Amino acid sequence: MRKLVIETASEACSIALFDGDKLVAADHRVLGRGHAERLIPMVGALPDRGKADEIYVSLGPGSFTGTRIGLAAARALGVAWSARVEGFPTLAIVAAAAREKHEENDLLVVMAGGHGEFFVQPFDATGLPRADHASLKPEAAVERFADEQVFVGNRAEAFVDLRGSGQALEILPDARAFPVMPAELHIAKLAPIYGRPPDAKAPV
Repeated sequence: MRKLVIETASEACSIALFDGDKLVAADHRVLGRGHAERLIPMVGALPDRGKADEIYVSLGPGSFTGTRIGLAAARALGVAWSARVEGFPTLAIVAAAAREKHEENDLLVVMAGGHGEFFVQPFDATGLPRADHASLKPEAAVERFADEQVFVGNRAEAFVDLRGSGQALEILPDARAFPVMPAELHIAKLAPIYGRPPDAKAPV
């Protein structure tokens, strides 16, 4: 059973092809922008052009555009290959990627959010969330999670600098960490996970 994992919710564009839980091939690039142009060629460069029985795609929270690019690609490939498509939370795969170095610790994932805020969510040593994710101003995030000691994500160092203590691991989401993420975090409903309400509101 082959699985293709797609992660595009941050400045990284990351894909991984698995046979069961065995990694077959992967590609991880820090692009900033340009996910739409790079993603499908990256998949096409995988063995058998990345064809898989199951596709898993990151749903956010993260980059609004990046998340939707990954979701659209996963849906299209699912139709083309008659593959099952499911999602997973972006912050959960960051926690999974960090567990290799901090496997016995609780973690706080700290990722860049919109309008200068941080997306934050605490995870336990098994990779399961200890609370819902939140989008907070940096000072409010530091105040709410004053008891945490280990911070991971692309704003982990900024969090520790602001807090004045703690251990930071600056990492981006990585599709290769997918097998480490608990299966109960897979999401059947394919819809973006937003960290904060949208700025634009429909007229009443």
